[in-house]
Order: sequence, then C-alpha cells, then structure tokens
Amino acid sequence: MQARFLALAALVAVSACKGGDGDAAATPVQETKLVVTGSSTVAPLFSEIAKRYEQKNPGMRIDVQTGGSGRGIADAQQGLAAIGMSSRALKPEETAGGLVGTPIAKDGIGIILHKDNPVKALDREKIVAIYSGTVRNWKEIGGKDAPITVVNKAEGRATLELFLVYTKLKATDIMASVVIGDNQQGIKTVAGNPDAIGYVSIGSAEYDAANGVPVKLVTIDGIEASTKTVTDGTFPLARELYLVTKGAPSGSAAALVEFARSPEVSDLVKAQFFVPSPRPVAEGGGPGAKPLETMTPTGS
Repeated sequence: MQARFLALAALVAVSACKGGDGDAAATPVQETKLVVTGSSTVAPLFSEIAKRYEQKNPGMRIDVQTGGSGRGIADAQQGLAAIGMSSRALKPEETAGGLVGTPIAKDGIGIILHKDNPVKALDREKIVAIYSGTVRNWKEIGGKDAPITVVNKAEGRATLELFLVYTKLKATDIMASVVIGDNQQGIKTVAGNPDAIGYVSIGSAEYDAANGVPVKLVTIDGIEASTKTVTDGTFPLARELYLVTKGAPSGSAAALVEFARSPEVSDLVKAQFFVPSPRPVAEGGGPGAKPLETMTPTGS
C-alpha cells in the first residue's frame, strides 16, 4: 500500500513539472532585452514609446540610456546597443560604415531666454554676435543693462552641430559662459538665470514652458519657434530625429523601429511636442525609410 502511494506521488510530481496536460501557461515567458542609447532629445520620447511597446509585448524589456547622439551612433556601430538614438542625420562616413538611420519624428532647435527677459526676437546676426562675444550686454540689443550668460552645448552634441551649421560659426568661435550637456540641463540653467541665453530642442522647451518652467522661446529671423512652424517647414533650425542601426534593422530591433514609426505612437510624439515623420515608400533604409539626407557640420 505504501509502495503504491509513493508511486502515485512520483507520478503527480512528474506531471506538475511537465505543466500537466500540455498547459502552455506553465511555460515561463522568455525575456528579450534591447539596449537603446544616445540623444537626450530623442530619449524622453523613445522611453514612452518603449513603455507602450513593453505593455503590448510581455517579456520584452527595453533599456533606454542617454549620452548624446555621438554615443548612440558609436554604440550602434560597435554593437554595444541594438539601436542608437540620434538627433542629427548620419554623415557619409557613418553610412559608408554600414549604419542605417530611420526617422521617427521632426524637431526644431530654438533659442531660449528666461521668461522675464524683455527680448522677444533675435535674428541670425544677433545670435552670432552674442555667441562670438561681440555683444556681451543685453542693453546692446534692446534688453536691460545686464551681462549676457552664454550657455553652449558640449562637443559631440547633435544640437551643437546644427547650431554651428545655422550660425556658420566654428566651435572655437563660441565664447561660452556655461557648457551643458542635455536639453534639461540647458533649460534648468536658463530658468535659473534671468540673463542667460541657450538653445535646446523646441519640443523640450515648449513642454517645460507649458508646465510652468520660467523659460520662453524667442522668434528667430521673424519666424515663431514652435512645433507649428517645424511642421510647415518654415522654421530655419529644424531636423529629423533618427533611430540608428548597424545595417537594416532585423529581428526584435526591426519590430521596435517599425512600432516607433507607426500611427500607434503618434499621440506620444505629439505629447512630447514633436512632429511625426511621414512614412515614405521603402527605398533601402530601415523599414519604410528613405535614404538618409546627410549633413556635414561646420567646424566638426
């Protein structure tokens, strides 16, 4: 009797290990992890996209890290990240090295001042004069009598590269009072200094200004700095935001890139004050992506 009981117990234990009657629910879900690194402009948007993707795909984990476009591009090239985030177009030598960029949104770079600064508009000539040190006091351009605190981006930041293209300055021409990294650091610096000037993502600045941060975007060359003017193509400092992969995206990375370009995340793009990128017919880039436009920044 005892032997029969032990045999029955062993049979139950074996059945439990097998999940019993082929019960698939007893099989643990295998977790897939993707590392995504790069642009601090893209990261807040992509973090929201990643959260939604994880909700729709149990078992998928996406680790989003910042560090600048340069890091994202380098990590993708070296295989340290499945996807790099970049707020600039790839350079010819980067595409020649096998990198592919897929646009997911459009953004602009705006000049920000403290909200109490009376200056409301600047043109390229005045911006160049401020950043090159020719103009050092706000009273010289219609502001109050106060020295200008020039906030500049660190080397390797895509925002700096586009700013240099627009101003036609070299990095060594800029007379910076403060050097910052990501957009949030720039916004916090200007918000804490009534005499500061900086340049950051329009999307980031609009979002923070709408939520009570004491900064404002100024008109540039007579054109309002806003997602509206980025959308209609009139703003002079606009750019695409990219996801970068080594070769055309494949496997889990391809699925995530495609999701990031889909209508399923358009609300997230707009909520971050960016403009959804159009979905062109595929021509050899990432899924649904056209060949990349390239930009060779001045002084880089």
